[in-house]
Amino acid sequence: MSRVYIPTTGPADWQRLLAHPDKHWRSGFSAKTLAHCWEDANGLPREIASMLKPHGGDVELLLATPEHKVPLPGASRGQSQNDVFALARAGDRTFAIMVEGKVQESFGEPLGDWLRNASAGKHQRLAFIADRLGLTLPLPGHIYYQLLHRAASAVIEAGRFKTDAAAMIVHSFRRKESGSRPLRSSLLCST
Repeated sequence: MSRVYIPTTGPADWQRLLAHPDKHWRSGFSAKTLAHCWEDANGLPREIASMLKPHGGDVELLLATPEHKVPLPGASRGQSQNDVFALARAGDRTFAIMVEGKVQESFGEPLGDWLRNASAGKHQRLAFIADRLGLTLPLPGHIYYQLLHRAASAVIEAGRFKTDAAAMIVHSFRRKESGSRPLRSSLLCST
């Protein structure tokens, strides 16, 4: 995994970074919608900035990396591929933010289903994630695994970049005939 990043020239540059570029790059779905929203914002999208403002004041995007991979032990892929990783400043505080984009899409499997007939690697990965998030196993089966590993990714990168806080944000959009528009965003924050 390369640690060299190049600036984008627009939303289309995000497509090649997807795990399955042809399958996931479709109008009205999260990857393409998120790319257009973030590129059009020329900084943090308004919905995201408004969530951070109460935590420190004026908000500035320092860096955004689409399809950011964070190593996680115990799985065949060995990583969490996050829709957007952002470093942002709110007042004098710096945040490591993982953003999960959704356009009326599910979060995948609840933990109970994900753990059914789980390999030793899955158990190792879940123990690692729980440790990073300060959670005690066993976790409730209705929690979505995707939310857990995205939140753990934020905490891991907050440590790596020595930020003041970590946040995992769900940037949610509603489908409409002429495209997608922001619906709501949710913030999970750890200081």
